[in-house]
Amino acid sequence: MLVAIVIIILVVASLVFHFASPWWFTPLASNWSSIDDTINITFWVTGIVFVLVNCFLAYAVFRYRFNKNKRADYEPENKKLETWLTLITTIGVAAMLAPGLFVWGQFVNVPEDADVFEAVGQQWHWSYRLPGKDGILGQTAVELISEKNPFGINPEDANALDDILIFSNEMHVPIDQPVKVLMRSKDVLHNFAVPQFRVKMDLVPGLVSYLWFTPTKLGRYEILCEELCGMAHYTMRGHIVVDSRQSYDLWLAKQTTFAQTLQPPEYDLVKGKTLFAACSACHGSNGEGNEAMNAPQLASQPAWYMKRQLKYYQQGIRGSHKNDQFGQQMAAMSATLADDKAIDDVLAYIATLPEQAAKAGAGGNLAKGKILYRNCSYCHGDNGEGKFALNAPKLTGLQPWYLKRQLSNYQQSIRGAHRKDLYGSQMILMSRLLQNEQAVDDVVAYIGSLAPGGALTSNLPGKGRALQPETASAGE
Repeated sequence: MLVAIVIIILVVASLVFHFASPWWFTPLASNWSSIDDTINITFWVTGIVFVLVNCFLAYAVFRYRFNKNKRADYEPENKKLETWLTLITTIGVAAMLAPGLFVWGQFVNVPEDADVFEAVGQQWHWSYRLPGKDGILGQTAVELISEKNPFGINPEDANALDDILIFSNEMHVPIDQPVKVLMRSKDVLHNFAVPQFRVKMDLVPGLVSYLWFTPTKLGRYEILCEELCGMAHYTMRGHIVVDSRQSYDLWLAKQTTFAQTLQPPEYDLVKGKTLFAACSACHGSNGEGNEAMNAPQLASQPAWYMKRQLKYYQQGIRGSHKNDQFGQQMAAMSATLADDKAIDDVLAYIATLPEQAAKAGAGGNLAKGKILYRNCSYCHGDNGEGKFALNAPKLTGLQPWYLKRQLSNYQQSIRGAHRKDLYGSQMILMSRLLQNEQAVDDVVAYIGSLAPGGALTSNLPGKGRALQPETASAGE
């Protein structure tokens, strides 16, 4: 009797939890309401079976409970019962499968008027490519992938030159317009999923998979990698923004084409040196950094990373937190650089400055730090050299006190929590793998033991033409 009551209680509790649970579907923001319908049908079929089977079990436990005055009948076969069970099971399975097959037929047939973009997965980053005015994506090849050509695009393909490249992990799409997403992976198995759109698909190395959807609500939605793609795969996140057509066109007009990436930028080292005078007050005349001013070494950092940080400061993405005292100072200083040209000039000059080895951090265990650094090395490189393709900066050359402060800022969400900090959210998650201050000291000490790598000229912003070549020689 007690067992039967417990079974009934579990059934009722399960039903209450299911209908009252706060963990349910995210609000639908695409055309795929039919996917919700198939899931609901599955819930109803399996739910009815769950209730009936368990209620029958409770009845059987109660009805045929032990009684020393009764004996069980032996009945190995019951064709009537088996026929009914087979028929009911067939109807239940068909009710679950048929709607799914119908929806899958729609899912694999893309509307002819759908826009197209390509999503490229790489541990632990998303990047995107759109066709240019010709409407055709250019050819790609694995052997063409490099720091300067992270998409592996064929520069000799005329259709590729106007391809629009999105290096960040944030993509934009217009509302109420069907979108086809072509997907490829540069390394391992990934998965492209947007819960609000009810779409997901694997990215298989060597293949191009696809999915499509029509966004129906304006907003910013998270892209997840729902495949175990390696250590800390949960940090592989991006965003997709649904814009009005006007906002989308404005965003698209600001993006870079493949042809533009092939053109070396021009920079003026004389102007850069003049602009750097304001920076040198804190960061030193040779960009060597100054702990007394809480200013890190600049000469060790790649130009693409410093440019992103300067833009973040100018846009209030970094340095706006009330507890980021030094970030607030940098935000004010970054405003002295009037435009992108000024930023390129000063970064080109910084790239001519000699990198100085940072002092090793005190109080750290190098052996433990080396083990902890394995998580960092996937993005920042085995020797802390940084990886442009993963938007991960160089770590060697940075002072231990600065590294420690930044890790602490990430752990406390002082840095990286801004919704437009495209990579900060990943660093917040990764920094919290270091569970105490000693772990931070250990990994910082190990980074300090790594020798600076790469030629100094690798910090230059592209292979640009300096407008004052004689000044470049003097600066070097």
